[in-house]
Amino acid sequence: MKHIIKTCTNIFVASVALYLAACNQQNNTLQPNSITLVAVGDIMLGGTAEEILVKNGYDYPFIKVQHILDEADIVIGNLEGPLTELDESTLDKEYLFRSPPDLVAPALKKAGFTIMSIANNHILDFDIEGMNDTINSLKKQRIQTVGAGNNLTEARKGTILSTTNGSVGFLSYSLTFPESFWASKNKAGTAFGHEKDIREDVKRLREQVDYLIVSFHWGREKSLELRPYQPRLGHAAIDAGANIVLGHHPHVLQSIEEYKDGLIIYSLGNFVFGSYSTDATTSVIARITLHKGKYYSAEFTPINVANTEVVFQPQLLTGSAASDVIKHINSLSKELNTNLIQRNDKGFLHTRSN
Repeated sequence: MKHIIKTCTNIFVASVALYLAACNQQNNTLQPNSITLVAVGDIMLGGTAEEILVKNGYDYPFIKVQHILDEADIVIGNLEGPLTELDESTLDKEYLFRSPPDLVAPALKKAGFTIMSIANNHILDFDIEGMNDTINSLKKQRIQTVGAGNNLTEARKGTILSTTNGSVGFLSYSLTFPESFWASKNKAGTAFGHEKDIREDVKRLREQVDYLIVSFHWGREKSLELRPYQPRLGHAAIDAGANIVLGHHPHVLQSIEEYKDGLIIYSLGNFVFGSYSTDATTSVIARITLHKGKYYSAEFTPINVANTEVVFQPQLLTGSAASDVIKHINSLSKELNTNLIQRNDKGFLHTRSN
């Protein structure tokens, strides 16, 4: 009888252990001494959103997803366009974006953003002064920026954020036109993503931090397909020592790839973008756990970003709508041998190396 009880006890303990292990793979909060990074897509709080935001406040876009942003040590997004009061530009450009710094920067801070990638094709829409207005207004709110500066050295330097569980380095590059936005030795602008520079920068910064994140503004707008250089540069960043690669610019979701010990999200799509375009309707918020010097796991929350429906306030998708987003990502990622496991309206990944 004692033998039977002991056997049953062992089976029970083993079952609990297996259950906890399974939950561990799908719940980033269970990892002690880890760092949680939340990454979102393109942010532009201007354009046709201005009327709504002036009426409802610049905190309005984040209300329905604030609880996810609150669950992170670090929150990063791509700031598409300068924060400046300038109303004239020297550029002959079809789309010129800008947002009011005194309203947007505090709203981003309140929402929980700690760093913004500014290596993109809009940060110099209002010239160098507009770019510097952006950097300064975010700095006042203790939000760091990465990917642009007053010369190429500044643009490529990278940024380091410290947490109680380690340090995280960030690099950001733009591979989008106009070419005049790219920084050079004596010219302000964004860091262009030359493979050689990426490898050098990653190796340099990786020696100074516990984890490293690389952001790319790349690909083709509205395209689900990757351009050949995207996996090449994404792999190069991971090979050189990056843990995570984050992509922006297409405005729509693209594939996800677990590559070696790292994770590449080729496009996060839109988050809050001041346009009623019907091309960008769904996206995800990525919640990534970094643990013991490596990418450990990731959680993807599908959101509705169709502004004709949500009016510049991203909302969580549930049921079949959430499932459709996860299935869509899995379809895009199938050739990259990456598959999200769906649970409770979210998609999960757990690195193969753990």
